[in-house]
Amino acid sequence: MNIIDYPDQEMLAINLANILAGRLRATLDHEDRALLVVPGGSTPGPIFDDLCDADLDWSRVDVMLSDERWVPEVHVRSNTRLIRERLLTGRAARARLVPLYAKADNPENVLPELEAVIAPALPISVLLLGMGSDMHTASLFPGADRIEEALARDAPILVPMRGGGAPEPRVTLSARVLNEAISKHLVITGQPKRAALERARGLPHTQAPVGAVLSDMTVHWAE
Repeated sequence: MNIIDYPDQEMLAINLANILAGRLRATLDHEDRALLVVPGGSTPGPIFDDLCDADLDWSRVDVMLSDERWVPEVHVRSNTRLIRERLLTGRAARARLVPLYAKADNPENVLPELEAVIAPALPISVLLLGMGSDMHTASLFPGADRIEEALARDAPILVPMRGGGAPEPRVTLSARVLNEAISKHLVITGQPKRAALERARGLPHTQAPVGAVLSDMTVHWAE
């Protein structure tokens, strides 16, 4: 794990967007397509605002969330709604969205269909993750109902997840799929999350799931 400290969050957003764009360009230099996986939440919004106008061939980029709340895209809590508004705009409007939600009462009902679309795009070319103060990442929550399955070496592509204080079911990429990403980045802000990240390195992954994906990770931090 390598940590890059930034003087402020604005510089973090600008520099990290440039880094992600550079990794995508490098992938497109030798691959037909690149897969970019990003988180929801408030922290990556400014990064998306800079990344969306990066000068690269977005028509050859697939964009997918690391996890999604099981709510329709029009819902205020939808991560898909966030990335449509903040990332899949400007030049990046030409990218292809790989969905993590389909119309069904429960994620279990449509997981095979979602995985069938995701599998051909793997492995992840460029991964951006966030982390909560409880040391979760994606929807890998301590104490969630299927956290051990999601952390297993032979985990499936997607795992439905309940718990972690979330009011609705979620679906998440497993730690195995996240770890197979070629270029891995984690963005965190504030001293409490920096301290949580340090604690995570010494805890079992079931208690601190972010620890399961820190190998070869570049962490981007600002106060």
